[in-house]
Amino acid sequence: MADSLHDLAQELSQFASDRDWAQFHSPKNLASALVVEAAELLEHFQWLTEAQSRELSPEKRDAVSQELADVLLYLIQLSSALDIDPIAAAQAKLKVNELKYPVDRARGSSKKYDEL
Repeated sequence: MADSLHDLAQELSQFASDRDWAQFHSPKNLASALVVEAAELLEHFQWLTEAQSRELSPEKRDAVSQELADVLLYLIQLSSALDIDPIAAAQAKLKVNELKYPVDRARGSSKKYDEL
């Protein structure tokens, strides 16, 4: 059982290799698949109110879990295809966001950084 993104990436690579799918896993195709899966995730929330989106039934939560997994799996495959460490990329982006959204100006606001 994978307990890290690295382990999961290795499992995914083996899964694709066993099925001879690597030939289809170009960055373009993986990015496209990622967007499709993200849209499928969004579909579960499309007509819900804010409150309803926070209180999903067990069945809906399971369906959302499946779509989250699909998004994560394609994201990991894309990062592997491009040799990008997603944890390092996320940490770097968080530092950029800390500068763009200083606490004293962004706290409690949903405004974009250039509107703060």
